[in-house]
Amino acid sequence: MKHNLKLNIELVPASSWNNNLRSILKPYMWNNIRKEVYKRYNNKCTICATSGPLHAHEVWKYDDKNHVQCLTNIVALCKNCHAVKHFGLTELEDSKGKMDKEKIIKHFMKVNKCSRDIFLKHKTKAMKLFEERSKHDWLLNIGKLS
Repeated sequence: MKHNLKLNIELVPASSWNNNLRSILKPYMWNNIRKEVYKRYNNKCTICATSGPLHAHEVWKYDDKNHVQCLTNIVALCKNCHAVKHFGLTELEDSKGKMDKEKIIKHFMKVNKCSRDIFLKHKTKAMKLFEERSKHDWLLNIGKLS
């Protein structure tokens, strides 16, 4: 049975860490963009509709043949949905006692109405894709904003 996931893990290739719009822009510019994003999503998480503190999450499309990562959107996410998206970082933070990985896994299962087994299969698939993409250097394309 195929399970459609509303919330998924989106691991950025290691070779692209800190290669993003937020790192390119001056802090006040990024701050203006993220405030606009929050307003566009009515100050709610675009995935689980939670209100409260939000994060601006860059959505990337990857051309695996030409190794180009293209910015396609910036969305508002709650802390938990954002921690799922960057689950590798979540695991690292959990190992340092700075985050509760189990809480994030439970959030994934609640939002997707799925079992831990589905989470584990999805995580394994995301990690394989991460490992393959991390073998390459990626060209950054910020689309309309470039």
